[in-house]
Amino acid sequence: MPKFTMRLLLALALCCPALATVRGQTAAPVLTANNPANTPAQQQKHYVVLVSLDGFRYDYARKYGAGHLLSMAAHGASAPEGMIPSYPSLTFPNHYTLVTGLYPEHHGIVAMSFYDPARKERYAYNDPKTNSDGSWYGGTPLWVLAEQQGMRSACFFWPGSEAAIQGVRPSYYLHFDDKFPEEQRIDQVVEWLRLPPEQRPHFITLYYSNVDHAGHEFGPDAPQTAAAVKRVDGLVGRLEMRLAALHLPVDLIVVSDHGMIREQGPWIDLDTHADLASFVTAGSLLYGDSEAATERAYQQLKIADGSYRVYRREHVPAWLHYDTNPRSGDPIVVPTGPYAIRAKAPAAGREDRAPNTGGHGYDPREMPEMKAIFYAEGPDIGRGVTVKPFENVNLYPLIARILQLQAPPVDGSINVLSGVLAPQPKE
Repeated sequence: MPKFTMRLLLALALCCPALATVRGQTAAPVLTANNPANTPAQQQKHYVVLVSLDGFRYDYARKYGAGHLLSMAAHGASAPEGMIPSYPSLTFPNHYTLVTGLYPEHHGIVAMSFYDPARKERYAYNDPKTNSDGSWYGGTPLWVLAEQQGMRSACFFWPGSEAAIQGVRPSYYLHFDDKFPEEQRIDQVVEWLRLPPEQRPHFITLYYSNVDHAGHEFGPDAPQTAAAVKRVDGLVGRLEMRLAALHLPVDLIVVSDHGMIREQGPWIDLDTHADLASFVTAGSLLYGDSEAATERAYQQLKIADGSYRVYRREHVPAWLHYDTNPRSGDPIVVPTGPYAIRAKAPAAGREDRAPNTGGHGYDPREMPEMKAIFYAEGPDIGRGVTVKPFENVNLYPLIARILQLQAPPVDGSINVLSGVLAPQPKE
């Protein structure tokens, strides 16, 4: 058997381990796309591991003493006053913004669930039929960018990573399973980085939801949230240690999608303020069946309640970047405080749950508690660098620069974060 074939079989054995047992169930295995191997030029480049700590507010590390993240700030780069999420500050829109450099209105994932008037179809984050359908996703995610340029990638969970976007999937990926053991996720990242150079991914994502779950259930100031912060901080420390032992040029970047704020209930149901009988709705998004119905609802909502502002889509404030995509609905309702807003209560006979204790999705300029985190360290990152709050669309150009990938035009700019890069050695 040729040596290369033997190495390839060993590589596949490493990246497709036996199913992990979780609480008596089995966790999904790693899936492998039939992508080309790394080109010789790409094999010489550095590596980026991008970690998302869902719902990790910008001030949690200091508030709860997250020692490993604070150490990253001292030895690398950080945004002490936070990274600014895109509107709405929700999980799927912002995770996809982080890896495309596009605002939600431009990449198309405008909410967790929404309606597309042109397709006459709904997208839902928790529906495998839609969340794995690449036709819903615009832009060029970093894993697609890498694969298109002959560089392998791997995603241990990330919104969009289960879909073939532009016909491309990561070389290695998994179907989402939030019960997958946390330490084993790190084990898998390390195994990917131990693959032979021609099979080894240079861009890797990793995701943890602990802090978001705790924040929603107990609120941002609860001891349970503090414990979740400590837990994921420990996982970051474990990952740092395992990466250091590989002796590879790996840049570690830790971010979050949004922050968290204590919500004020009860639900505000928009259909008690306006006639929405003919509307398609998704969450708080509204889709009228005619211009007359849309304008009537706008006028009714405009005078009904001080807990939100309402706009016709073309008049949404420019800073929200939410006025060009029909998937955003019309009219558009923007909360003025941490209020739980929805279009309608559930139909009779269906469970009507109370709002969560903690929430997000709000305008980060109105509520700074929405701000996310940014920490980075590694051979391409300067030491002790701090940056002012910046929009999360600017992460994409930074990672593309580190990986030396040719990036398409996006909403972000390398100029915003170029200062976090380590000085290049003089030749």
